[in-house]
Amino acid sequence: MKHLPDRLLDGYHAFMGGRYASESDRYRALAKEGQEPQTMVIACCDSRAAPETIFDCGPGELFVMRNVANLVPPYEPDGRHHATSAALEYAVQSLKVKHIVVLGHGRCGGIGAALNPAAEPLAPGDFIGQWMGLVSPAADAVSGNTMMTSGERQTALERISIRFSIGNLRTFPYIAEREQNGGLSLHGAWFDISTGELWAMNHDTGDFERPDVD
Repeated sequence: MKHLPDRLLDGYHAFMGGRYASESDRYRALAKEGQEPQTMVIACCDSRAAPETIFDCGPGELFVMRNVANLVPPYEPDGRHHATSAALEYAVQSLKVKHIVVLGHGRCGGIGAALNPAAEPLAPGDFIGQWMGLVSPAADAVSGNTMMTSGERQTALERISIRFSIGNLRTFPYIAEREQNGGLSLHGAWFDISTGELWAMNHDTGDFERPDVD
């Protein structure tokens, strides 16, 4: 058995002969001087919605945290294991990022699971079900709206969950303090996989709008 799948090895060879060769000085500088990204992106694990691809960013530009359905849990310093909270702590307290973007996307499997809680768990622990329980009140409200189609309910919860996560970001004391002092801004965005459209959350209204792109 090979150490890595052929596709990854082929991709690595292409990377070394292409992008790394053309940006080797930048990689060496990042290795020597460390990273100083200005933006943290909290994105979904979905393989179709990679932030570095969507925003066409190079090495060192984004600090990315990915989890199922790009959710942010509330601040809970309870001594348990909190991967998302640990990433937030590092990004804000150590890297001093200036922006946090919660990036959702269309046809999210985690959001689909939240809208169908009666579905059979994938494993006895039902980790996905428990994780998506973070948005269960909103999921219950949306799933009960019979005036909407299933696709409309899916999109609605995908966007509502982004606003929910931004609200949870503000439960972290150091995030709330930096935002109030003007040192940190919080953003929401939603990416449509099928069309490539990006929708940004209006800071004042919470609505999702197409940003102006020159």
